[in-house]
Amino acid sequence: MSPFPGRRAAALAVLLATASCSSMYYGMMESFGVEKRHIMVDRVEEARDDQEDAKEQFKTTLERFKELTGADGGDLESTYNALAKDYERCVDDADSVRDRIESIEDVAEDMFDEWRAEIDEISNADYRRTSEDLLVDTQQRYAKMIAAMKDAEAKMAPVLQAFKDQVLFLKHNLNAQFIAQLQNTVLQIEGDVDVLIADMERSIEEADEFIEGMNAST
Repeated sequence: MSPFPGRRAAALAVLLATASCSSMYYGMMESFGVEKRHIMVDRVEEARDDQEDAKEQFKTTLERFKELTGADGGDLESTYNALAKDYERCVDDADSVRDRIESIEDVAEDMFDEWRAEIDEISNADYRRTSEDLLVDTQQRYAKMIAAMKDAEAKMAPVLQAFKDQVLFLKHNLNAQFIAQLQNTVLQIEGDVDVLIADMERSIEEADEFIEGMNAST
């Protein structure tokens, strides 16, 4: 007997409730002619747009760091406050991207499961083979896209940590003489941001290609 029957029962209840909610959601959408593939495309588009927003916000935050290290002391407080707000926006944007990726993975799993089950119901061998080929092709394109998204998302964490370190340290050491010494650190962060931006742009391109492919096969 499990030493944690209550926990297992609670976890099972959550899983069943989630599955039930998903089924109800898909059923409702299908009643309006919206299939899982359409939901997938919508979520990829949303993730792509959120990545674009996050990319611009990371650029803005980096520029604010550079602005602060070049300040002569008169406007340090206001520049720091703006920097702190930009950092928080970066955190929010990164969280949004992460949530979007999870939502894509959820619908992708359900869509591919349904697709495989429906292939088993096709009696015509030629039709079944064509559908299987299309499934494999879609899965491969999806895997390439989601990998690019996850690679870019993973690179956000160390940049956010570097931003956080600087924001907290500057909060305790807001004087022009010390801030001038941070220029080398900002240059290092700039290199990390450049890599992140490049990965995000690649991810956005992969999303566009995947969307184009899904729309073309509709």
